[in-house]
Amino acid sequence: MARNNNIYYNDDRYKIEEANRLENANRIEVLENIVENHTRTERHLENHSDITSSKKLSEAIIKQSERESNIDSLEAKILNDGQRDPTQIESLEKNYAFAKGYIENNKDHMSQESLDNMNKRQQNRREEMNELI
Repeated sequence: MARNNNIYYNDDRYKIEEANRLENANRIEVLENIVENHTRTERHLENHSDITSSKKLSEAIIKQSERESNIDSLEAKILNDGQRDPTQIESLEKNYAFAKGYIENNKDHMSQESLDNMNKRQQNRREEMNELI
């Protein structure tokens, strides 16, 4: 009887390991896309920062910061088999503080849509920080 339990246990374990492999494959694909977007934006900023408005430049810098955070997080998840990166909350707090300061200093010059988007991102960061604590 114990042998049958081991067979089921091994089958379940195999399914979990296969799911983890698929999840890591998806994470790698997402990581590649984020890195490509980051690189493309970086090149664009290098080539065209002199003709870009300061608002667009600030938005691009914030996006790049978020991408860098996502890259670090995904790399850690891939390397740690899905477990949380211990520095993830520090990165979230840094991005949250940076964006909060940006909103405070630029809210008078931002469109309502941009301001709403930034506030939604901030809410998402708060929720994610609460999950990590």
